[in-house]
Amino acid sequence: MPPTLFFLSPGQLEVLLKMRTAPIRAWLYAAGFLASRISLVTSATQANTNDYLLGLGIADITGPVVETNIMGYAMLSQTDKGLHMRQRSRAFIIAEALNSTNRVVFINADIAFGDTGIRRSVINHLKELYQGLYDETNVVLSSTHQHAGVGGYTENLLPQITSLGYVRETAEAIVQGTLRAVQRAHKNLAPGSLALGNATVADGNINRSPSAYLANPSEERGGYNSDQDKTLTLLRFHDSQGNKIGFLSFYAVHGTSLYHNNTLISSDNKGMAAYLYESLVEPNAMPGNTTFVAGFAQSNVGDSSPNTLGAFCESPGKAWDGMPCEFYSSTCGGTSEDCHGRGPGFRVSDFESNRIIAQLQVDGARSLMNSNSLQSVTGPVRSVHTYLNMSFHSFVLPNGTTVQTCPPALGYAFGGGTTDGPGLFDFVQSDNSSKPQNPFWEIVKGAVTPLPDNAQIACHYPKPILLNTGYAHLPYEWSPHTVEIQMLRVGNIVLVVIPGELTTMAGRRMRYKRRSGSLIEDGIIGDDAYVVIAGPANTYAHYVTTIEEYSMQRYEGASTLFGPYTLDAYIDKYTSLVSYLANNATNGLLSPPHSDAAPPDLSSKQISLRTPVIFDSPPIGHNFGDTMKDNNLRLEDTFMAVEKVINDSWSQVRTDSHPSTIYRWTRTNIILGTSTVNLSWCRCLTDHSAKGGTYRLVYFGDSKSITGQTTAFTGTSSSFSVSEP
Repeated sequence: MPPTLFFLSPGQLEVLLKMRTAPIRAWLYAAGFLASRISLVTSATQANTNDYLLGLGIADITGPVVETNIMGYAMLSQTDKGLHMRQRSRAFIIAEALNSTNRVVFINADIAFGDTGIRRSVINHLKELYQGLYDETNVVLSSTHQHAGVGGYTENLLPQITSLGYVRETAEAIVQGTLRAVQRAHKNLAPGSLALGNATVADGNINRSPSAYLANPSEERGGYNSDQDKTLTLLRFHDSQGNKIGFLSFYAVHGTSLYHNNTLISSDNKGMAAYLYESLVEPNAMPGNTTFVAGFAQSNVGDSSPNTLGAFCESPGKAWDGMPCEFYSSTCGGTSEDCHGRGPGFRVSDFESNRIIAQLQVDGARSLMNSNSLQSVTGPVRSVHTYLNMSFHSFVLPNGTTVQTCPPALGYAFGGGTTDGPGLFDFVQSDNSSKPQNPFWEIVKGAVTPLPDNAQIACHYPKPILLNTGYAHLPYEWSPHTVEIQMLRVGNIVLVVIPGELTTMAGRRMRYKRRSGSLIEDGIIGDDAYVVIAGPANTYAHYVTTIEEYSMQRYEGASTLFGPYTLDAYIDKYTSLVSYLANNATNGLLSPPHSDAAPPDLSSKQISLRTPVIFDSPPIGHNFGDTMKDNNLRLEDTFMAVEKVINDSWSQVRTDSHPSTIYRWTRTNIILGTSTVNLSWCRCLTDHSAKGGTYRLVYFGDSKSITGQTTAFTGTSSSFSVSEP
């Protein structure tokens, strides 16, 4: 099945052939390419050509797992109290075998979104280690967009607010771990080959803003079977002998299986999917120590949701309790707070929903990994990167009209949240400038960010501006003005790396314009092209909707940072760069692409209002081993272990990286500095392979004295017996 745009039935083609508009004729021209592509996919077999040098690596990036805000939902109260699964970065390096300086690095990190500061630090380290090989052009820092990881790592202020500023430990853990993953991938570089394919994952997502999707032209919507992309695209890696050593897949589903009442650090459904697949291939290896690397990367995720049962009102005692939320505004009784999306494991737990959505992606990937019909990848490795200042960026639309983007601003519906994580107070979705705003917020918002002037109001119309972040500069920039524009090409697959969250239709338009409108039309690649959206990556510039969806001003439209022409600006800029992906792009004939200035380095301006650890003390009558404070992040290590008696000695069989284990920490007395730890292990669906025997739980902690000295200690439970399953 083709990777990019349309899923056509004969009936749909018949309807479309009756339409006479130029856009539809162009669309059908593209569909012809795709129809021919179907037969290519089903008949092609993997050729072991070893055209590439391939390297894969994985490393731990987990920051402080206690007393730190969790990134994603922007809930001040969501502070971590332990660990469910560790966050990791997975690095994929692809280089031409005959000219290995032509190479790309794709980093798939279990973080909420990419960040310019994190990427800058990683690349600076890589430049020092491998001069001339890795730089801004060929390194991608993408994210799984999970909402259960440690927060506070971004350079801009707005995402830091609920983390009480910058959390240096989080940022350093991400940088160090990501660098380690790339180093391991670089060390593993060896001849190999690649193959491409698609699978349908029908039940892994739904559209959480269907009313906005319906605002798109009916002719355009008619070209698709669903209001969500259901295709999982997979790039399969082989060694020189044809053995499968890993994969990098792309599928659009939000990392919001774990709700905002979760207080355990985790990696949500894509991190869980990676664990499940890697442990399937190497069941005896500890998580993070497999040689096989499974990449479940994010795509045009903007309006996708893993809460596939839909959104319902949870309003005990109200007439609407248990009813579906209102369609256009996702409200219950006029407010958004009680409207909650439900995952497929709703009746069990959010963790079960997380496992189900992960398993669906695993099943899709597995079907492709076991297929003999994937298309071989051959051709050059190319990359292009530039900076684009999106404040007042002027460009010409295809119809000849000159338009411009706006300095950053967020609308009232941003405060309304989504069905994956509803907002507070009286903010609701679908709140545009045609509706009167609460006079209280009209007054209060000026105390948070500068009030917008008439030009800014007109530029963002019909978005009613709640946070005028583009004009908020203290103590440093609240939102990015400059974003990173990047594309990678490996043979006949092109990754369009996006600095934000494209909605479903925005992603489809971007892919169509790149594939048929420039890459094929300009002769850059053939009609067997795969074009994939990757992100949110590098810079986080919030959401990107179509102009029609923007007019509806649901959460995604209100969070489209640079105004109604954001998508068109991106399409225009990415189109201008496709020549740098051509076969002859490295022959010196092309001058470097035009670039605006790089965003400023804000690292020296970062502030933090988090309370530092003064000291830890065991409760009266106890010793350490009962309590701890996490000062040691234990990267590549563990806070807990499940040990089993094997051959008359204790052997470690599970760590805190296994989803069957949970480490919970509770501060019991701030003044006395006391805390308790609860360790648990479940022989359940994620750990059905555990055999009977004698086990014990072990805790590895650190305490901090009043003088600042940190001391490691160990606590061990009594032994216990587990029967055979």
